Order: sequence, then C-alpha cells, then structure tokens
Amino acid sequence: MDYDTFTKTAAERAGLPYGEMERLERATLRTLGDRISGGEAHDLASQLPKPLKDALEVTPEEAERFGVEEFERRVAERGLVDLEQARTGAAAVLTTVREAVTPGEFEDVISQLPQEYRELVGPMA
Repeated sequence: MDYDTFTKTAAERAGLPYGEMERLERATLRTLGDRISGGEAHDLASQLPKPLKDALEVTPEEAERFGVEEFERRVAERGLVDLEQARTGAAAVLTTVREAVTPGEFEDVISQLPQEYRELVGPMA
C-alpha cells in the first residue's frame, strides 16, 4: 500500500481530514514504537510506506510498558488532538497498518501488546 492510499484509507475510517490524519499517523506509529521492541518496530517499518517508516526509526530497543490509556494520551499529545480524536485516529491507523502489512508481521506486533490494545484494532479476520 502506498502512502497516499494508506493516509486516505485511515482518514476515511476516522472521519478526519487528510492533513490531520498525517499527524495522527506519525503520532500513533511513534507511540507504537515506544511500546514494542526496537527489532519489531524495524520489521514493521520495513513494510510501511517510506514517509511512515521515519516514525518508527527512532524506537529504542527496549519496549516501554504502558496501557492503552497512556497510549491514547501520548497519541493525543503528539498529534495535537483531544483524547477522543486520538482514540479514533489511532484505531484507524492501526487497522490500516493491519491491512498494509503481512498478517504474520501484524500478529508479531500485536503479540507484544496486552489484550486491551486489540480493542483499538477490532476483531482479527
């Protein structure tokens, strides 16, 4: 999936303007990068469009442990939106990531997260 298709898909899902979704994509991926191991972030980045890879390239090797509420708070802060928009945007981004990468790669990412994160993505197909 190319960058424009990724962003349009996520924006439509979230009901947000394209430009706002671009900020939320980076905020969501940067926060996801905080939460998963550096190796996994690198693997995920290798399957994403180039402009989105940068958000994951600053990931430390050790994953931080924090819950979904802290995830949403960080996305809101980084994306310059309120918590509701952060939740909606993050869910749209993560669902679009699931479609953009191989099923095995997405499962590798999700396996590093507590069950509560799966609610952001919705049911697995």
